[in-house]
Amino acid sequence: MKLPIRLSPVVTLLALGLLALQPASAVTVIDPTNLVQNTLTAVRTLELINNQVSQLQNESQMLVNQARHLARLDYNVVNRLRVTLASTERLLAEAQGLAFEVQRLDREFARLYPAEYAHDTSGQRMAQEARERWRQGLDGLHTAMRVQAQVAQNLAQDESVLADLVNQSQAAGGALQAAQATNQLLALQAKQSIQAQQLQITQNRAIALELARQAAAAEEARELRRRFMGSGTPYTPYPVQFYR
Repeated sequence: MKLPIRLSPVVTLLALGLLALQPASAVTVIDPTNLVQNTLTAVRTLELINNQVSQLQNESQMLVNQARHLARLDYNVVNRLRVTLASTERLLAEAQGLAFEVQRLDREFARLYPAEYAHDTSGQRMAQEARERWRQGLDGLHTAMRVQAQVAQNLAQDESVLADLVNQSQAAGGALQAAQATNQLLALQAKQSIQAQQLQITQNRAIALELARQAAAAEEARELRRRFMGSGTPYTPYPVQFYR
């Protein structure tokens, strides 16, 4: 704090008092102007030191704030999300019927859902394939229902994860912790989106199996009707006389 110029008379009186107290033989000549200048220099030096101390305190607080913003969030829910997502993936891997692999699916589909039956296909084989198609449609519906049940069970765990992440985000002490909590919230949203896609895949698969079964049944019926009618001359009715 800078002292006002009114201190000069005070310094002058102080110098005069010192002259009065000392004996005549020990009187020292004091320059009042020099004393005032020295005092003002000391005050300015003290003020400069105070400013430097304040600056150092501000820099120290700034470093503390930076450290708080760079502090990592000691909380991670990624493993919990992976566990719940793996449960639905396991159900897809256990799915019966047509495989989810494209090459295997093409081979099985061409065998069980032919666009046209060969003339030498036996009736027993046609019956076996019809029953296998029915079984695959049933397995497709079962898989879709299992995935639905698993997704419903995962919702309770997702709600718990969401509540924990919201609490961590609100209690975040710095920008990095808040950003990490937000990223984990986005991971939860992505995981739920993947689950929804898996559920949609299994449902659409069950519908596609049923439609393919109906188309194959129509082709089977056409082939059986062709065999029943035969390729010869159809029957022509004519009157028969039993008695002359």
